[in-house]
Amino acid sequence: MLWRGGRQSGNVEDRRGMSGGQMAVGGGILGVIALVLNFLLGGGDGGSTQIPQLPGTQTNQPLSPQEQAADEERAGFVKTVLAFTEDVWHEQLAKMGENYPEPTLVLFRDAVQSGCGNASAASGPFYCPADQKLYIDLSFYDELQSRFGAPGDFAMAYVIAHEVGHHIQTLMGTSEKMARIRNQVSQDEYNQYSVRMELQADFYAGLWAHYMQGKTINGKPVLERGDIEEALTAANAIGDDRLQKEAQGYVVPESFTHGTSAQRMYWFKKGFDTGDIQQGDTFNATRLE
Repeated sequence: MLWRGGRQSGNVEDRRGMSGGQMAVGGGILGVIALVLNFLLGGGDGGSTQIPQLPGTQTNQPLSPQEQAADEERAGFVKTVLAFTEDVWHEQLAKMGENYPEPTLVLFRDAVQSGCGNASAASGPFYCPADQKLYIDLSFYDELQSRFGAPGDFAMAYVIAHEVGHHIQTLMGTSEKMARIRNQVSQDEYNQYSVRMELQADFYAGLWAHYMQGKTINGKPVLERGDIEEALTAANAIGDDRLQKEAQGYVVPESFTHGTSAQRMYWFKKGFDTGDIQQGDTFNATRLE
């Protein structure tokens, strides 16, 4: 992905030098990353889900000069990707006669306080509907490659676009509906709704990638060969079935909250192939793949 020289979003709060809570909130792209199988979406009703740290996750460790430089490079990257999401969603909502209230991206290190509760880096990047902010610990960039086998900058761009997809759902009232449903159905039923919500965010990420095909920096295309494959590799790596199989050796389909690897790839690809927001109604889809 070509990003250097691109516009960087000003909708960024840098809290990397601040301390925060030590527990995690729900609503992230990974869902079962913290090995909690009954993972709930956080934020719609102001509640939070407490999730333990991933094994081996370290906190409060000072960065070396080399690590600091790498962290700043990643910060520039996510600011640029956020700006690209702003450009695309302004254009798409304008076609629908709507304005696009831009979300804020919060950079943090180790732990942070969000409008949905305290969160740790172990939860992975997440979006909080209560304050309409995305939260990212930049160390997740390395996690994608080393822990999940999903290298490449567009893999991280997919993650950011997925969280922005949740912001679109908030603007469209989907997050509010989910908060109401959460108190009306059983946990297993709610998990099925949660899967559909996450797959729709994957669709929106793919739709964003579709319209990135027309974006350039200094006359050069932003999307490069292999970028979409990087996003699909990431989507495949963080499916509920794959994460559960790796964590415990077997899967529990009724506990899925984000969708299988195949489903996540399918809906991202559908958004990318169609570029039609009307094709992303996962809630009424008879089949999810």
